[in-house]
Amino acid sequence: MRGVPRFHELEARMVALQRELDAAGAESKERLLAELGRAQSEFEHAGGFDLETRIKEALGGLGFSASSFLNPFDSFSGGWRMRAELARILASKPEILLLDEPSNYLDLPAVEWLQRYLRAYEGTLLLISHDRYLLRSLTRTTVEVDGGAVTRYSGDFDYYLRTRDERWATLVAAKANQDRRRAEMERFIERFRAQATKASQAQSKMKQLEKMEEIVLPKRLSSAGKMRLAPAPHCGSEVVRLEDVSFAYASDSPPVLRDLSLRISKGDRIGVVGFNGMGKTTLLRILAGTRQPTAGRRVEGYHVEIGYQSQEFAETIDPAVTVLGFAKRCSPGTSEKDLRSMLGGFGFSAADIDKAAGVLSGGEKIRLAFFALFAKPRNFLLLDEPTTHLDLEGRRSLEDALKKYDGTICFVSHDVEFVRAIATSILWITPEGVRHYPGGYDDFRDWVARQGAATRPVGAVLQTASAQGAGREAPPSLREAPASSKELRRAKAAIRDSFAPRISPLRKRVEAAEAKIASLEAEEKELSAQMAAAAPGTDFAALGSKLRSVQFSLGKVSLEWEEAAEALEALEKELAAKLDEVIGN
Repeated sequence: MRGVPRFHELEARMVALQRELDAAGAESKERLLAELGRAQSEFEHAGGFDLETRIKEALGGLGFSASSFLNPFDSFSGGWRMRAELARILASKPEILLLDEPSNYLDLPAVEWLQRYLRAYEGTLLLISHDRYLLRSLTRTTVEVDGGAVTRYSGDFDYYLRTRDERWATLVAAKANQDRRRAEMERFIERFRAQATKASQAQSKMKQLEKMEEIVLPKRLSSAGKMRLAPAPHCGSEVVRLEDVSFAYASDSPPVLRDLSLRISKGDRIGVVGFNGMGKTTLLRILAGTRQPTAGRRVEGYHVEIGYQSQEFAETIDPAVTVLGFAKRCSPGTSEKDLRSMLGGFGFSAADIDKAAGVLSGGEKIRLAFFALFAKPRNFLLLDEPTTHLDLEGRRSLEDALKKYDGTICFVSHDVEFVRAIATSILWITPEGVRHYPGGYDDFRDWVARQGAATRPVGAVLQTASAQGAGREAPPSLREAPASSKELRRAKAAIRDSFAPRISPLRKRVEAAEAKIASLEAEEKELSAQMAAAAPGTDFAALGSKLRSVQFSLGKVSLEWEEAAEALEALEKELAAKLDEVIGN
């Protein structure tokens, strides 16, 4: 409740004024009423009258149960305190919202809720995130910070991905041209500065060289290389089976998992979904065999080789061991040459391999942990929040490697794009139990939205079922898939086809404008560089005129892009609304 500036002061002032008003005589009532009116107006403007509702909405959306709202702040773990801080900031309705990796401590349903909340937010948002789902759905301008250089891209995340390589290629070419010209000038100076007939020209070249503004290539976004997984060894068709498994951390505490029966087959790719505290990590530990169930039994399949990545694994690496030394421990029979090549695939350069593990960044430690996990061939991977601390390139590399992997995967992740790309079925953990949904994440979300929630967002249904146990029917088991899924897909496809004739031309206009903007920006940069490095006698008027013409064209095309992008966004919103109607029906 303290997130709104002056909330408590205004509330106390209003109470004090009301008391004064009750005890005041006729001569001072008018003044006190005026003061109370001003205080109430300011309180209402600050959103004070509905603040408690907003706070509860934010806390609930981020995973807090209603029963925990009055618990002391210091009774929560660090991750839950971060959630409470985020709820406080969101509910304060600021005009400018600065969020630094807001999804780091959130589970997947909370990320869904946050995405919806921020899409409806009317102020200015500056977001730092490695979550592609948030970047794609929330941002319209992208700013890249790389090696001390800051570059602004006048478009969303996908526009940034398309154009950054083009910009990089242009900058590399400009750098090569400048270096060649610099080398030629230096050779001329070295050759002729001692000759009387050429000394003045050499002196002029020296002055040009001193005035030349050097093009400095920023350090490329840190590459995670290309992670490679060994082919999965052969195993039986049944990888692991849980029979009526329950688990509790103490005999007098309620079970985290109760009467769970689950069969994982060869080739399954299962994403585990649910709020934190529902038992996702515990389930992975039982599947991995690192924890034994307190009731029921776990049966492991024939020739199953398990690779388990826990959230804490990267922190258990000896801080004194070097990257290469750690690789040798993980794969003792491999030559140093091959180890260096393998480490390169995980984003470690020649300069990195002699670093001690203790000085590595969080993302580098995670990649080193994956090296240890993937160094030995495995046919069953259990991954607990594998994308945490990985940057965009690292997530892409891991995603590509797992797509090509021919083994079985069961994983927990709060990265929506990662779950979409990898999972072919979903385990939904709720207070009522664990259910296996036989479909990808988008199909799962559509199914959840159809469960009597036509007017409610998907994350709200997830919250109700998971955080507050509202008794809503859980997802069906493998044998209970929704019978109408084919009809639903056909209906959605028909709606998309009806919108395609209007959306497609707009999308082409946007893409054409983006390509033209990138070309004009490159030309603008090249002309600016020419003017900065021009020799005496250059026709600056002609260069300036050309530069102004390019800048005028750039402004015109930018307006065209903005108009087309806004029209496209409106049409896509209309399409989304139609699809939501079909899902609700």
